[in-house]
Amino acid sequence: MRDLLSIVETAETTSKLVNAKLPYGIKDLEPVMSKDTLNYHHGELAQGYVDRFNKGEGDPDFNLAGSYLHNLFFPQLQAPKSGNKPHGISLELINKKYKSFSEFQDQMLKDAMAIQGSGWIYMSQNGEIKTIKNHQIKKDIALLIDWWEHAWALDYQSDKKSYLENIWRIINWDIVNTRL
Repeated sequence: MRDLLSIVETAETTSKLVNAKLPYGIKDLEPVMSKDTLNYHHGELAQGYVDRFNKGEGDPDFNLAGSYLHNLFFPQLQAPKSGNKPHGISLELINKKYKSFSEFQDQMLKDAMAIQGSGWIYMSQNGEIKTIKNHQIKKDIALLIDWWEHAWALDYQSDKKSYLENIWRIINWDIVNTRL
């Protein structure tokens, strides 16, 4: 996370952005996230924020924040695991704040479904569930879920609830723990 923040601070003045390479293969998130979604989401949309920022096209703050958020989102994913649950410091934080992972998931679903239009939902480093309208750089993100249509529409159509219920299978809690 510190490396990402230094990239943002540098990019705000002089540097070029990069779209982080995926730490897994293009098919490794299936069936939770298809190859087609990953190609489109990472390869075109996330790359587009980087390209527009580097070319000085469009809103630089929007493109910078879009790149930043996607560079947090994709590395925290891994191949699906049944029964994938938080452990270590993330589990301690969730249990302290929500009593159980199940109650945390219920609250995350409630807050995510209340988002009108596109955005992001995340667990902050103090365990609070927060939302981001559009794209904004937030420096307290521990766990981040993309709530824009491109993250779920190819695989889940209009069933955002199933997207959120399934994404827990691909969260790499070791990455979340390093952000805490």
